Amino acid sequence: MCCFGMILTVLAGMPPDGIAQLEKVERLMPALQRMAVDPELVQAVLAQNARGASLVSIRADDDAWLATPAMTPFKQRVLDAACSRVLARHRISLGRDKVAEAFVMDRQGALVGATRRTSDYWQGDEDKFRVPFKQGRVLREHPFFDESSQAYVIQVSLPVRDRGRVIGAVTVGLSLLDL
Repeated sequence: MCCFGMILTVLAGMPPDGIAQLEKVERLMPALQRMAVDPELVQAVLAQNARGASLVSIRADDDAWLATPAMTPFKQRVLDAACSRVLARHRISLGRDKVAEAFVMDRQGALVGATRRTSDYWQGDEDKFRVPFKQGRVLREHPFFDESSQAYVIQVSLPVRDRGRVIGAVTVGLSLLDL
């Protein structure tokens, strides 16, 4: 099924302007694909993967992340990471209002960087990680209201590759009201 066919399938039941919004998302795909291969972003994922954190420690970090909605030093470190600055640069080039949020995950689904505080640290149990990482393909989710960005978004998740090998994933939440 071609991309446009998938879009039409997703849009079944959406209002007429929904098609126009998803066409705008499709036009942004080349820029999103460039983001997923940004050398600095790839380096950040490789560096975090090399640390070799266990899933047990990642899940403990996720529990700590979820334990409080407040900003913590741990959350601030993720938001201040070099990868987060790369994402911020891409957000500006795409249009600050168009990108509600963007975040990068390592090979286990743990955050490497983010443009804003996400609802959780570990994304490894979600399709936004599993589809691009395990299947190596792009995932365009159904539009929804995202609590963490407080916007109606469509999330697009892409594999992050190093020399053809999938090493992580990047998710970009595109604000449907600002496309």
